Amino acid sequence: MRLHFITGKTASGRKAWHNLTKKYGQVKTNQADCLIVLGGDGTMLQVLHKFMHYNIPIYGMNRGSVGFLMNNYEEDNLPERIAKADRENICPLHMLAESGKHGRTEALAINEVCLFRQSYQAAKIKIAIDAKTRMEELICDGLMVATPAGSTAYNLSAQGPILPLMAPLLALTSVSPFRPRRWHGALLPNNVTIRFDVLDHKKRPVNAAADNREVKSVQSVTVALAGNVKIAVLSDPHRSWDERILAEQFPVSCPV
Repeated sequence: MRLHFITGKTASGRKAWHNLTKKYGQVKTNQADCLIVLGGDGTMLQVLHKFMHYNIPIYGMNRGSVGFLMNNYEEDNLPERIAKADRENICPLHMLAESGKHGRTEALAINEVCLFRQSYQAAKIKIAIDAKTRMEELICDGLMVATPAGSTAYNLSAQGPILPLMAPLLALTSVSPFRPRRWHGALLPNNVTIRFDVLDHKKRPVNAAADNREVKSVQSVTVALAGNVKIAVLSDPHRSWDERILAEQFPVSCPV
């Protein structure tokens, strides 16, 4: 099995890269059967973005802090682990942001597309689903659309729902909603197109971000699933993404 190893900047990641390349060799990315990511979730997201169009499966091993997206780090029997791994195909979100200052910006997001206020004043946002207005005005600190893969990240911190990886859903989650009070969002089919219009955008400026790609002072943002892009992520059978998502929902075992 031809492997290409990628690591972040941590000392543990660099040490793992040295050990594994010495043990299994290192081929160029375009010759690899699998990309091995050594780091944390941030490193994994960077690699997923960089290689999402390469059609090469990606297998991560945790050399970072949280490592929700990663498998356990073990140096032995790596080709056998990869051969037995479960394969999940992830579709990112496509963001089209329009700004008077920056024009039109397109970007892909594996976790979420979010809007957030730029100043001390709350944002005012109109929400339309498939060209039908569903909320004339939401006053809030921010708003996001999260994929199932990203539902345990920023979305969960904002009290959004956790979605099973293969669920055909998107989570629409608000951040600190003021009006309507206590409106925290909705579950949407993943085949819809969502449009956000920023109301009073000069007085209440709003930024938008697709994962780590940020656009300042947006006037509108359109979000839809990028169905033509599929990223293959490999997980150990005992640590599949579905199992990790279930574990997030049942973090403490109750004694019998």
